[in-house]
Amino acid sequence: MKEAVQVTDLVVARGGKEVLHGLSCSVSRGSVTGLLGPSGGGKTTLMRCLVGVQTVSSGSVMVLDEAAGSAGLRHRVGYVTQSPSVYSDLTVAENARYFAAVLGASSSAAVRAIADVGLKEQSAQLVATLSGGQRARASLACALLGDPELLILDEPTVGLDPVLREELWGMFASLAAGGTTLVVSSHVMDEAGRCDRILLLREGALIADDSPDALRRAAGTDDLDQMFLTLIQKVEAA
Repeated sequence: MKEAVQVTDLVVARGGKEVLHGLSCSVSRGSVTGLLGPSGGGKTTLMRCLVGVQTVSSGSVMVLDEAAGSAGLRHRVGYVTQSPSVYSDLTVAENARYFAAVLGASSSAAVRAIADVGLKEQSAQLVATLSGGQRARASLACALLGDPELLILDEPTVGLDPVLREELWGMFASLAAGGTTLVVSSHVMDEAGRCDRILLLREGALIADDSPDALRRAAGTDDLDQMFLTLIQKVEAA
């Protein structure tokens, strides 16, 4: 199918409380889709559904033409969580070599992935001694090792300075141009303008699904924070 992801009538409940309310959306292949909205809006829950590690109450989630979580997707989907998913007692290079071996990638691919995320100078450094932003980039390097068709990134730029954020978003655009599909969550609205498409979530509901330019026009403003507030007000008034 044309879409890398197809979510239909998705309902998720946790602790007896519904947190995603019949959500439907799709993600085109070879694109950068931004999953945006305030903290607690359901972004991480939706991403966990895409990876197949979240219990679903009802609805369906198809990823790369297979049901989310299928064994066949194991090496086709990369997932970077908010918390760094690398071993703190290993160096950056040791982590990359380990994950390369698990994913069947070469040692040269591990070296290349480290350089791609800007950690070449820290490759011999223990992860425990890295800054928070560096740990996040180490996790990203390991996720890239399997050349995933779909890369799911949960707030990858949190704690990064503007220069590193710019570099990472440039990398995301390059990956998409090469055919990788990316879903990137953020609560920083100025990152919305870097995406091909935006899914705006609030309190477990999808309140907007369109390109950044289309959403600016719909809200009548170029200010992305104001755009989000305006769209919320329109939904609440409906």
